[in-house]
Amino acid sequence: MDVKEYLNAHRERMLEELLELLRIPSISADPAYADDTNKCAEVVADHLRKAGADNVEVVPTKGYPVVYGEKLIDPALPTVLVYGHYDVQPADPIDLWDSPAFEPVIKKTGLHPDGAIFARGACDDKGQFFMHVKAFEAMVATDQVPCNIKFMIEGEEEVGSVHLEDFLEANKTRLAADVVLVSDTGVIANDVPSITTGLRGLSYVEVEVTGPNRDLHSGLYGGAAPNPINILCEMIASLKDEHQQITVEGFYDDVEVLSDDERKAMADAPFSEDAYKKSIDIGAVEGESGYSAPERMSIRPTLDVNGIWGGYTGEGAKTVIASKAYAKISMRLVPHQDPDDITAKFEAHFKRIAPESVKLKVTAMHGGQPAVTPTDSAAYQAASAAMEKTYGKVPVPVRSGGSIPIVASFEQILGLKTVLMGFGLDSDAIHSPNEHYGLFNYYKGIETIPHFHAEFAKRHA
Repeated sequence: MDVKEYLNAHRERMLEELLELLRIPSISADPAYADDTNKCAEVVADHLRKAGADNVEVVPTKGYPVVYGEKLIDPALPTVLVYGHYDVQPADPIDLWDSPAFEPVIKKTGLHPDGAIFARGACDDKGQFFMHVKAFEAMVATDQVPCNIKFMIEGEEEVGSVHLEDFLEANKTRLAADVVLVSDTGVIANDVPSITTGLRGLSYVEVEVTGPNRDLHSGLYGGAAPNPINILCEMIASLKDEHQQITVEGFYDDVEVLSDDERKAMADAPFSEDAYKKSIDIGAVEGESGYSAPERMSIRPTLDVNGIWGGYTGEGAKTVIASKAYAKISMRLVPHQDPDDITAKFEAHFKRIAPESVKLKVTAMHGGQPAVTPTDSAAYQAASAAMEKTYGKVPVPVRSGGSIPIVASFEQILGLKTVLMGFGLDSDAIHSPNEHYGLFNYYKGIETIPHFHAEFAKRHA
């Protein structure tokens, strides 16, 4: 039996095992789900053992554990380190889900006529890292493991991988490899395969604006006392100019500017602005002047408010001037921008524009370096050949607007480049209500991954 025959024979079981994994609410951001998140690590470890991995261990960190496993068949062969994460985003807002976030259901959609799994983590990243576990199982079961394979599945990616760098530093020997393989990205479309060659970095902050020492009656104090919510909104509004450029001093100092030829090459990737607008139900795109929508989402830095709150938000009316107002702000960064530098520049700017009537606090939450991966490496060529075999088309290299901060750390600490071979779609609603992952994509990933290992071993010989 070859790998593909094995996969076809076990499709339903492999799907059911994923559904069971998705039922575990492993939300790393919320301490209320700590037991579930730790449980998820143990379940992942059990799946690795059953798949045939050796030396499987749930390794403690100062946060949630890392699950490690390996299959070392020959020191003369190359080694692939597979990375993924078992933690997921919170399900909020829960009332916008069509079905419970941790009760996965399979439904057919226009983009997924074969059905898609609707659940938190279906695409990001349980469905995608689990493809590697199942592909590995098939390779072991059919005695077709072509190279050494190591697994490192963490539980804190959604909160910035805060303890993973320490884990990398402490386990350099154990994690020694020739390349890191990650499926936490996507393809342009199910009939247009692609490989991600770049990721944006991240600076994420929380700001707190304090006015009076208590909530005040808006009739008795309104017009004289500072209103932190009003002030915060005005400050946020000033962070972009009329061209949608970010006004933080020095923000663009280190931004990599692509050549006209590079931009032309990017424009060759299929993109329909009309389809994009329809997919998220908007009337028009917006963003930095002088750049296309795909460029704004990949090669240009951005600043977005991710949450804002303060005052009374309950039922009915409560006429108060709030004592405090808060916002969470993220900045996506491009090559050569340093997250610590950008965070410092943001804090200095935000304090500078705050009026004397309020006190301001800026708290750095987490960040990550941008990363670009080469397209001329053996690993990239192996991924391209693997996807061509299963899709019947050569994949398109693309840059992603998202961030996987640990990718830069792999290079800095382990000296390893990363191949970002994901299988999701932009429409999969990761981080949003009704996140889903197509059955086509899940099975296509499992089918493609063994080809990557075989092609990489061949090119590394």
